[in-house]
Amino acid sequence: MLRALVILLFVANVLALAWHQGWISPGAPPVSRLSLQVHPEQMKLLGQQAVTQLATQACVDIGPLDGEDALRRTTAALTKAGLPSSAWQAQTTTVGGSWALATIKMPNKEFQARKEETYRSARINFEPLTGMPDEQPTLVLSRHDSEAAAQAALEGMSRRNYKGLRVLALQPARQQTVLRLPSIDGLQLAKLDGIANPPWGGARNSCDVPTSAGSAAAAAASAPASAVSKAASR
Repeated sequence: MLRALVILLFVANVLALAWHQGWISPGAPPVSRLSLQVHPEQMKLLGQQAVTQLATQACVDIGPLDGEDALRRTTAALTKAGLPSSAWQAQTTTVGGSWALATIKMPNKEFQARKEETYRSARINFEPLTGMPDEQPTLVLSRHDSEAAAQAALEGMSRRNYKGLRVLALQPARQQTVLRLPSIDGLQLAKLDGIANPPWGGARNSCDVPTSAGSAAAAAASAPASAVSKAASR
């Protein structure tokens, strides 16, 4: 009796599921995979040219881009062209910049003369600071490509008991960014080529395609020309 009840409940559940899915509804059309797609009207077949473009893999470097404004305009242009942010990687470095080990701004000529005599006696090279009127008069003892190097020179002079020195920024460093698109297909490359008056100007170069991307390209090249692609929505 219990077994018969279990079988009856199972059959009832199957019938309820079939009715809910429309499999046994009177006059209901058969359910197809295409009708279950969220946007079936967006699906389309690709021709051989589009398949070939998908199989093409490229690596592109854009830049170097100077400053945040250039980077912002470039990423905006890429996004507008339909390239997703996941397509590129930002590589930012600090370039330029110049720092000096210098004296404090000297209050008068007599103070300056004493400083100059002290450095001459110790055979320490120095030169007058130029190009910064608000810091005159100042003597520059050495120039450095980084603030850390200038700070190290200051610490060295302090250990030798030289006073009245400082690290002075002569030219601020600037940020440069290279946007690398390491693996874009031919369709994305065409979108990149189609950007009119790109904000990066001519700062664009080819780079090496990663090995994994090359393997993916070979697999895509073997796909039939009638393959259904999601790339149509890119």
